Amino acid sequence: MSDTYQNKYRIASARASFWDYGWNASYFITICTQNREHYFGEIVNGEMHRSEMGETAHEGWLKIPDYFPFAKLGNHIVMPNHVHGIVIIDKPDGGFGRDVDDSDGLSVGDVRRDAINRVSTNVVVPDQPESSNPPGGITGNKNPMLHDNLSKIIRWYKGRTTFECRKIHADFAWQSRFHDHIIRNDQSFYRISRYIVNNPLKWKEDKFYLSNC
Repeated sequence: MSDTYQNKYRIASARASFWDYGWNASYFITICTQNREHYFGEIVNGEMHRSEMGETAHEGWLKIPDYFPFAKLGNHIVMPNHVHGIVIIDKPDGGFGRDVDDSDGLSVGDVRRDAINRVSTNVVVPDQPESSNPPGGITGNKNPMLHDNLSKIIRWYKGRTTFECRKIHADFAWQSRFHDHIIRNDQSFYRISRYIVNNPLKWKEDKFYLSNC
């Protein structure tokens, strides 16, 4: 992994009303197909063999930074019925919508640390509807879609891949929700990165292998 991520995205892992998903952070994302249908290919001898729709899902993911310059990508994998990936939001202003510097009496780090200190690390709420991502944070804006944030990225990705995949299979659809996890430190970043890379090797142990929505 690049040293770029060292000590840069240290945040608590919890969903809270005062957390804005447009703030700089690393997010571990999982998006499942509707009813966990195996549209994207199959695992053979511990390797993922992508179908045509799997290639579409893969290529669409790689295009995220082209449409969202504030987003960077960590590891990702397209599995038979889901996609795992790390999305890194990296804005010059920290995602606060303005430059926060010493002239304000505080720094970007000060503001983010204040939010971190208020997050309970014992609360993790996965698999929430996209619309439940906390709006506004300290920006005070109640409409998260007005900001360049995680929800906007995932909506774009799902919409683009749905449009392209339905040219191949008219019934293709994503699950309406997606899982997100805020990566709270470098150790978790590397652990999740390894998990993504090794996912095909442990496919039959994966909770998405046979389970239904």
